[in-house]
Amino acid sequence: MQQQQQQQHNGGDASQRIARISAHLNPHKLQKMEAKTVLERSNCRAKGGSPGFKVAILGASGGIGQPLSMLMKMNPLVSVLHLYDVANTPGVTSDISHMDTGAVVRGFLGPQQLENALTGMDLVIMPAGVPRKPGMTRDDLFNINAGIVKTLCEGIAKCCPKAIVNIISNPVNSTVPIAAEVFKKAGTYDPKRLLGVTMLDVVRANTFVAEVLGLDPREVDVPVVGGHAGVTILPLLSQIKPPCSFTSEEAAYLTSRIQNGGTEVVEAKAGAGSATLSMAYAAVKFADACLRGLRGDADVIKCAFVPSAVTELPFFASKVRLGRNGVEEVYTLGPMNEFERAGLEMAKKELAGSIEKGVSFATK
Repeated sequence: MQQQQQQQHNGGDASQRIARISAHLNPHKLQKMEAKTVLERSNCRAKGGSPGFKVAILGASGGIGQPLSMLMKMNPLVSVLHLYDVANTPGVTSDISHMDTGAVVRGFLGPQQLENALTGMDLVIMPAGVPRKPGMTRDDLFNINAGIVKTLCEGIAKCCPKAIVNIISNPVNSTVPIAAEVFKKAGTYDPKRLLGVTMLDVVRANTFVAEVLGLDPREVDVPVVGGHAGVTILPLLSQIKPPCSFTSEEAAYLTSRIQNGGTEVVEAKAGAGSATLSMAYAAVKFADACLRGLRGDADVIKCAFVPSAVTELPFFASKVRLGRNGVEEVYTLGPMNEFERAGLEMAKKELAGSIEKGVSFATK
């Protein structure tokens, strides 16, 4: 009799384990399960998984989204990882969920599951949208990606209004203002929690400058201010760490290469895509900084395109200090040389139009 009870008990455990696995692979099927095997989503934890933050990736099946999802699954600060897209999410989720790291991965497919994907998130990363193709400018992307960003931000405002939001969807110079207007309309706008990801410009600047100087890129820190397209990308080479001086020719070459880094990749891929892998790397580097800020780490300083009073423009990329509330401090631009001051004026002129384009779209 005791042996029979033990077998029934073990059978029950097995049923619960199967339900648990099924629950975090197919959370939307939970309601179809019998009451005795339904698990609360909050309890669908990998055994031994450490406490951490809940992160959603919107556009998880795309060229940036897939490597971004993989790298975020590897981040020890992430406890729950929600992957959302309008296509192919089940496959990406299944694939990434097999990685033996602590974060539990759940997939969400299509607009009807957007709210479930966003509910309770601490950080939302948005690479959703179409990529740039040869001959396309970031502005060419606007008409498609603007609508996508607007819809996703409406979901964020409804389901996780306190989340930190990292916008990657291009053109960032316009999509961040769109997000701000959506949040304002919903009454949830907090300028500290909205950040446009310009980290790839910094990553490129560090790499290209290190090549010229013969240094390890990890030892180089180049502040990049302005925006995230063409001439709005302004590397402040005079403020480089470790300190170094460049000839005017070197400064012009490096600035141009940093500004046109995205085009360099688009042309090299010859129609097969844009900068997806380096963008995913940069996005994870920035997301990790946001999570360390949320954790309470001191002196987490990165460049980002944020609501700003640094210039007369309402948004601008500069160094910011990240903390428990998102952006805790926005730093001024610091001393610039003549070349950089001229670049700043060009950047501001271009940026003003891009910001206005985003605001107009969101408020029409």
